[in-house]
Amino acid sequence: MKSLHISGIMKQIRWKEIVAVVILLLAFVFFRSERHELASIGPQLSSSDPVWISTGVFLSLVYIFLQAFMYVTSFKSTGLTISISDAVGLFLKRNFLSVFLPAGGVSSLAYLPRNIRILGYKSSKIHQASAIYGFVGLLTVLIVGVPLLVYAAYINKNLGSSWGAILILCLLLLILYGIFISFRKRNGLYRFLARKFPKIISSSEEIFSSEIDKKYFWYTVAVSVIIEFCGVFHLLIAMYAFGVRDSFSAAAISYVISVLLMIVSPFLRGLGAVEFSLTYILSNFGYQHAEGLGITLLYRFFEFWLPLILGIGAFLWSGRKLFARLLPMIMIFLLGIINILSVITPALTDRLRLVKNYLSLDFIHLSKMLTLIAGVLLLVTSANLFKGTKRAWYFAVALAITSVIFNVTKALDYEEALFALFTLGLLFYSRKEYHFSSSNISLQRGFGWFIGIFTTIFVFNYLAFYFISKSHFGIDFTKQQALYYTLHTFLLFKDSGLVPHTGFAKDFQKLNYILGALSWLVLIFSFYKTNAYKKHNNDQNHSDAEHLVEEYGISSLDYFKLTSEKQLFFTENREGFLSYRTANGFAVVLEDPVCSERNKTGFIHEFETHCRNHSLKTVYYRVGESSLIYFDSFRKQKLFIGQDAILDAEKFSLTGKERKSLRNGINTLQKSGYSAEIKYAPQNEEILNQIERVSTEWLKEFDRKEIVFAEGMFDREVLRNQDLITVSDAEGNCVAFLNIIPHCAPDECSYDMIRKTENSPNGSTDALIVKLIEYSKNKNLKFINMGMTPMAGLTEPSNTAEEVLKFAYQRVGSFKHYQTLRNFKEKYADLWENKYLVYDNDLDLLQMPSVLNKIMKP
Repeated sequence: MKSLHISGIMKQIRWKEIVAVVILLLAFVFFRSERHELASIGPQLSSSDPVWISTGVFLSLVYIFLQAFMYVTSFKSTGLTISISDAVGLFLKRNFLSVFLPAGGVSSLAYLPRNIRILGYKSSKIHQASAIYGFVGLLTVLIVGVPLLVYAAYINKNLGSSWGAILILCLLLLILYGIFISFRKRNGLYRFLARKFPKIISSSEEIFSSEIDKKYFWYTVAVSVIIEFCGVFHLLIAMYAFGVRDSFSAAAISYVISVLLMIVSPFLRGLGAVEFSLTYILSNFGYQHAEGLGITLLYRFFEFWLPLILGIGAFLWSGRKLFARLLPMIMIFLLGIINILSVITPALTDRLRLVKNYLSLDFIHLSKMLTLIAGVLLLVTSANLFKGTKRAWYFAVALAITSVIFNVTKALDYEEALFALFTLGLLFYSRKEYHFSSSNISLQRGFGWFIGIFTTIFVFNYLAFYFISKSHFGIDFTKQQALYYTLHTFLLFKDSGLVPHTGFAKDFQKLNYILGALSWLVLIFSFYKTNAYKKHNNDQNHSDAEHLVEEYGISSLDYFKLTSEKQLFFTENREGFLSYRTANGFAVVLEDPVCSERNKTGFIHEFETHCRNHSLKTVYYRVGESSLIYFDSFRKQKLFIGQDAILDAEKFSLTGKERKSLRNGINTLQKSGYSAEIKYAPQNEEILNQIERVSTEWLKEFDRKEIVFAEGMFDREVLRNQDLITVSDAEGNCVAFLNIIPHCAPDECSYDMIRKTENSPNGSTDALIVKLIEYSKNKNLKFINMGMTPMAGLTEPSNTAEEVLKFAYQRVGSFKHYQTLRNFKEKYADLWENKYLVYDNDLDLLQMPSVLNKIMKP
């Protein structure tokens, strides 16, 4: 009993967590205890041989290339092909993730970047190739490590502990090989796992059943062996760089120990433990403590830190479009703050004295004022850059140039000028990301305001100076002097030479500066002013759109393209239209255009141009899989958002074993006195009153709100002219209803609202759907579109956003109702059609939740 109790305790111990904590403590102890020695590494590095340092960096790049080539051969061994550039990105990203994931060397192999996913390969084959890569990496540590340890044992006898790690590695490889053989031959272990974990078996079946090309497998082994020797040579190079005695045996044993520690480390790839062990081993070979520490840190830079930094670069490069939009905005904001701080803080005396030798005090003051104004406006510009308008980009460039020039001329602040110059370079690098133009009308209006204010202030100042009493400034102003001082104060020169003698004169000077600053701000902010996009719908547009839907309509959403909250955009010849709403600078289009198929791409191009001219970005909501081809030429991105459930009404039947529960539910409903009934339009007031009561209760009791855009809201006048299906009790009181919408795809029927009271009996929703199937058959309509189930049906995410949506759908509790909706529709649906959000870039995607929330409000 005692032994059983002890074994139970042993099972409960979290060994992985314990090892991780121990390694983290080792890292802390190492870097804390070696802080003085670490400080001495700097002088050593400064005196190290730069040729050997460069050689080590070059070998690191060769090492990365070989790792990528190892991926290429691993994929080849399973019959897949990837380019060397894709393989480099795959290695760098997985290597980066392996540092931060538990058991990172293995768990990171599950990560697939977008450039691999879009190749269209089966995930099981990709995981098989990754498993080969990981297995060969362990195998070659054994192949290379054992001979190196045997060789080193002749040189140094104190290496007994290393053999334990080698034996553990051998055991691990034997276990992995045994699992592989068991899955291939389907023997005892396979059958045991099949009983206990059937999901694991189903997901891994194809991985283990596929044949492996032995030629490419051994190519992978050969490349991996070369990689192992790269590590040994990195240690030798570190020795040469510091000019200490080189030792191949010391490099060999140190490398093997470092790799073994990284393999067994559950977290941070042995950070700290590797440094601690290598320093100790090198001291056993006669190296001084500081020398061993320097060699270790330089080796880790070559093998660990440099690939890690390049991995960060790989992730940034994959998101470079988002980076190109966000970084200039951040830099412009920071430049604005720097400009303001540089003006309000005292200038360095030596620099200011030097500037005064070449520039007048008036010009220095003007530089300070313009730098301050530029700082304020840069803060405003940063927000406008987020919108992606070309005008904001031009203005940001002008302000950055202003900052470069006037930071130098005001007090020789070259640090601020260099920051502004760097920001200017970023703006030019990202210039293609800003392509939304603004209406000339707003510019003309802005300039009109400026001219009006300028003229008013100029005339006021000129007349005031000319007629002002001599007692205020001690000057009897001539016409020329009045003009001079008017321009002087308007241009915000501080030292005008005027000395106020009275309180009125002081107030008059301050007023002039305020009015001058005001007029300049009006001019500058006119560049940012944009006209609100106005809705231009009329009865003729709606009538034309309805005719086009009848001629070209192929979607269950065509009905919602005609609802009153939409804006309609027609082609020039009015042979097609597009339905959308605007919010937060976006035009959100419902699906794709309603027009002939051959004209859709051209129509989208026409709409894109229209939106750019009105400073609107475009997003296309609920685009079908078959319609994605129309967007290929626009280099847009797509995001899976859900699936439409399609029911084949002709094939549907309540007979059969799988429909038993559905039949029982409907029979129970009928026995309780409830009945489903089709009510054809037009509807009378009594029916409208009953369904309005049901709708009001549904909104209140289920805490729902009316939404529009791709759905309808309760509207008596609209529902009066639509066919309804209701479920009523024995007294004729309606407890549930749905409304059937017109303008669907050919041979298709669809409903909009499906609402019920809180006390409606179980099965009332099923009764509505079954009655709708009867309605469809009577109308000779083959299919019923049951609408979209958000987030459901995503099996293979193609980007990070889709991975997040899949995770949220499966794990986040607030999205459970989508799973309930999916389960309900799966009882009926025969087909599922993927729906997508089509957008320009990731920055737009970040704004989509708030945009969609606005356009779906009535």
